[in-house]
Amino acid sequence: MSIRIGILGYGNLGRGVEKAVNVCDDMELVGVFSRRDPGSVKVDSGAAVYHVDSLPEMTDKIDVLIICGGSATDLPEMTPKYAKLFNVIDSFDTHANIPVHFANVDAAAKEAGKIGIISCGWDPGMFSLNRLYAHSVLPGGKDYTFWGRGVSQGHSDAIRRIDGVKDARQYTVPVPEALDSVRAGENPELTTRQKHTRVCYVVAEEGADQDKIRNEIVTMPNYFADYDTTVYFITEEEMKLEHSGLPHGGSVIYSGTTGGTKNADGTTSELNTHVIEYSLKLDSNPEFTGSVLTAYARAAFRMNQNGESGAKTVFDIAPALISPLSGDEIRAHML
Repeated sequence: MSIRIGILGYGNLGRGVEKAVNVCDDMELVGVFSRRDPGSVKVDSGAAVYHVDSLPEMTDKIDVLIICGGSATDLPEMTPKYAKLFNVIDSFDTHANIPVHFANVDAAAKEAGKIGIISCGWDPGMFSLNRLYAHSVLPGGKDYTFWGRGVSQGHSDAIRRIDGVKDARQYTVPVPEALDSVRAGENPELTTRQKHTRVCYVVAEEGADQDKIRNEIVTMPNYFADYDTTVYFITEEEMKLEHSGLPHGGSVIYSGTTGGTKNADGTTSELNTHVIEYSLKLDSNPEFTGSVLTAYARAAFRMNQNGESGAKTVFDIAPALISPLSGDEIRAHML
């Protein structure tokens, strides 16, 4: 039985999901749903295109709706709304607002008897799992997450929402000295600003106030205000030539200890130090993120088939549920 997938939103992430679904033997793409005129949307795979307003009529045709909107304004509204109609999954990545988003989706999904998986991708998502595994195996240690150098889709989208911005790319860049210190096991105390810088390339609309745009970017809460942020204004031609790709990646590094003997004065001796590092190097951020969403769509379908409902994160989902392989195959080849 094929899992019937709908894609809401057809930007870079929607195209990434489309590619991932089309290589899954246990899935079929029912269609792409857009706020644009369907006739104006050219879909790479030739799948059907519908206006978003037709979604309420498709509840018996879609098993999982993968929502490919932006975290700044789209997903807080879209995911709870459509969790009342479908099993849904999103890549909400505003870390500070995840608890509120989870609660909103949980209420909607439970009311409808559906599954809503939020904040699924590589961070939050795969990196989240590695932070949790490391903390669980080596309690009391310290974790560090470094992103980039790479293009952040969510941050780029947030810039494009600013009045006067025609196009934008935002690169997240680790501070080399901070990264070296963590890998050396020095466990430095680092502020947000000391770990990463942000570099923005912006194509402004003709006549737009560039100083106003720059100020809106560097003061944007949750996105840029806590970082040293540099903004460059460039032409459309420069954007196409120098920033058409969407690479990304990063590392989760965790340092913890085992062993040791407690002394009478409360100190501990003879500790062994362990450093865990998980890293990604991605040629295409949206295609990789789309692949993660697609795998977890499989889990959303299976969990709902088993009678589960409500909001979930990657923490709540057993690894076997995202695999197309059987339990026997997984145990034989991957355990």
